[in-house]
Parts: sequence; C-alpha cells; structure tokens
Amino acid sequence: MQGKRTIATLAEAKAFIRANTRAASVPGLPIRIYTADELTPIWEATEKDLAEANVAPPFWAFPWAGGQALSRYVLDNPDLVRGKLVLDLASGSGLVAVAAALAGAAQVVANDIDPMCEAAVALNAELNAVSIDYLGGNLLDGDPPDYDVILAADVFYEQTPARLFRAMLERCHANGSLILAGDPGRTYFPRDTFRQVAEYDVTTTTEIENNPVKSARVWTL
Repeated sequence: MQGKRTIATLAEAKAFIRANTRAASVPGLPIRIYTADELTPIWEATEKDLAEANVAPPFWAFPWAGGQALSRYVLDNPDLVRGKLVLDLASGSGLVAVAAALAGAAQVVANDIDPMCEAAVALNAELNAVSIDYLGGNLLDGDPPDYDVILAADVFYEQTPARLFRAMLERCHANGSLILAGDPGRTYFPRDTFRQVAEYDVTTTTEIENNPVKSARVWTL
C-alpha cells in the first residue's frame, strides 16, 4: 500500500504554479514573478492538488514587503553584489535572488526549506532571463555558509525563527559575509543588532499585509 504523497515533483510544482498564479510585475521593480491574487485559494489549492495536508503556507506566491525593499536596494547599489557569490536566504519566490542576478552577481544561490520554492525560483528566474541556483534545506544550524553576500528578507516573522536567523546571520557576518536584511517592521526584528541603510514605501496587498502600502527598511550588520 502506497503512503501518502506529501511533496510534488518539480514538474508538478511548476505546472501547479503556472496554473494557479499569473506573471505579474512587482511594483517599482523591473522584475516579474508568478503571483497569486489571493492567499486563501492558493493555500487551499496547494493542499488539495499537491499534498494530503500540512503543506507550508505559499509564501512563494507573493512579493513580500521586505523583499521588495531589499530588491530595490540591491538594484540601486549593484556594486554590493556585482561579481560576487550571493545567497538569498529563505528565498520564497526568489524575488531578491532575481534582483541580485540582475545587478550582476557572479552566482546567486536561493535557499528555502519549502520544496515548492525550488519550482517558484526556477520559474521566476526563467521569467526574468537570469540564472539562479537552488539549495534546499535548513542552513540555520552548523557552520556559517561561505558567501560574499547574504540577503535575508522577511525572515523575522516569529520569535523562534527570528532568534535562529539572527544567530546565523551574526555567524556569517563574523565569517566575513556582507549581511543585508529587508524588513517592514516585524515585531521580532532585532533592531539593536542591525544598522539601517535605506527605507522605501512599497506597494503590497492586504492579503498578506495590514496595509496596501508599507514602509520597509533595509539593514546591515
């Protein structure tokens, strides 16, 4: 007897994303990503079509406010990533990874723990004619990953993950990586650790935020 199918193949995941989202421009950015119009239907469809239950929320289906701000900052300051090895941590849709690639990074690696993100990143890279590698799994424990630049947007959303991301980013900074974080004022963002370098008003949706326009900041260690 077969067990429950809990993860789609990459081809299934890509087909699902194409069928349930649309390629849309990200406000204020020269980037398009596959975007859902509403949160609840895409979440319900993900559970129904790709798994039995308990799938991760479809964070990959939206351009989050922190990611928009960090993408703008990278594109406004391409020298920060040009010719460098860049990691987009907890990449989601791959929005920030796409921005880094467009800004001239030598290699961009997108990371996430949600298997659906591999398909989203691949499709959004193709949509924007850039090359992005994908590394799945949890990078928060163990030795710091060795990258020139580490980009982290919208990762301080809950207390425990915020603590783990902070510790990991501090280890990477001590290892010589440039750390850039995008955040729209989440409760658990460690302001005492970071230094603000930019602020943007970004257009988002009340499907995922409490206001259609959010003030989002970019920070560094």
